[in-house]
Amino acid sequence: LSPGAKMGCFTFIKVMMILFNLAIFLGGGTLLGVGIWVKVDGASFLNIFGALSTSVLQVVNVAYLLIVIGAILLVIGFLGCYGAQKESKCLLMMFFSVVLIIFIVEVAAAVVALVFTGLAETLLTGLVTPLLKDKYGADPTFTHIWNLTMTEVHCCGLNNYTDFDDSYFYKKHDSYPWQCCGDTCLSFWGMLCPGSWGIAISCQTHPCGCLLQGCFPQILEEIRTNAGVAGGVAAGIAALEIAAMAVAMYLYCRLDEK
Repeated sequence: LSPGAKMGCFTFIKVMMILFNLAIFLGGGTLLGVGIWVKVDGASFLNIFGALSTSVLQVVNVAYLLIVIGAILLVIGFLGCYGAQKESKCLLMMFFSVVLIIFIVEVAAAVVALVFTGLAETLLTGLVTPLLKDKYGADPTFTHIWNLTMTEVHCCGLNNYTDFDDSYFYKKHDSYPWQCCGDTCLSFWGMLCPGSWGIAISCQTHPCGCLLQGCFPQILEEIRTNAGVAGGVAAGIAALEIAAMAVAMYLYCRLDEK
């Protein structure tokens, strides 16, 4: 290519890099704002987006997840946009390094999820079960999220009702959450004790023994059902990350020639 054509190509890629990372920066700011909103006023957020409560994200603290993802996207967007605009080799290399680290972490997580499924389940159980024991019934937002999840998915806890053994909720009420009892069980118990479930907040261990299975198996089944969509999204994100690293390295190398 002639020098003019090379310069035109460089300018075009530079502009695309700026616009792409500006979109990432704005998206990160939006996620960060939503995360702060969920943390400060989670009740109103759930009232608006309650239908999403069956999402896999409900097993973790959505507010902190959104804040972390938003902050990471803000950093990436800033480094890429400002680095390209100022033609800073340092910022471009930082952008490349951050995206590369995220890419490696994602690949490692995918390998663990596919090859070491048992380990992934153990790690998730070890993370979520202590939260259920400590925060369910004590944290209103966390409790609301899990109540919606257990009601809509028809499940109890992460593994099963024993996740609530020795928990804050069980120690306070000496019982399990009422969502742990299936509709058939509740109807049966209601016939034995009419009106007892009108404003009930718990489910005593009782003769019909209808305590539901945990949410984790159903979440896994939902993931398997939508594995194709999830895989396509993951592949698309990986392709964007590879393209972003390639463009950043191209600009970095072209700055030497300039």
